[in-house]
Amino acid sequence: MKLRKLMTLVLFGLLLMNTQCNEDDVAILPCGLEIIIDNSTYNDVESHAIENATITGNCLDISIYDSGCDSNNWVMTLVDSGAIAESMPPQRYLKLSLFNDEACLAVFNKEASFNLIPLRVEGANEVLLHVEGLSEPILYTFN
Repeated sequence: MKLRKLMTLVLFGLLLMNTQCNEDDVAILPCGLEIIIDNSTYNDVESHAIENATITGNCLDISIYDSGCDSNNWVMTLVDSGAIAESMPPQRYLKLSLFNDEACLAVFNKEASFNLIPLRVEGANEVLLHVEGLSEPILYTFN
């Protein structure tokens, strides 16, 4: 009887290990923060200075500096105007907004990653992103 239970457990363990996913099966998830696409919000929002911006896959990684007590309380929002300049490549216009109501003299760095997939333009495989505060536009290339 004990041998039968042991064989059942071994068989169940082998079946369980067989159903685990391979590294090739792991889905790549988009970045954390969504971009707001709204012209009214774009016109109303005040842009914040950006220290650095890079594209990694479908993510726009942005780094900023600001004064405050703790950067964990800051809220970064990336807003797209909704307008698409019909050129080759198409162009989009964005602003980074920072909500920081802290009144401390320390300076902190904060980084955020934004999902670029909603900014894709049908019929194109790249989009030129004009982010207010950056001296040069950033080219977002996708499949």
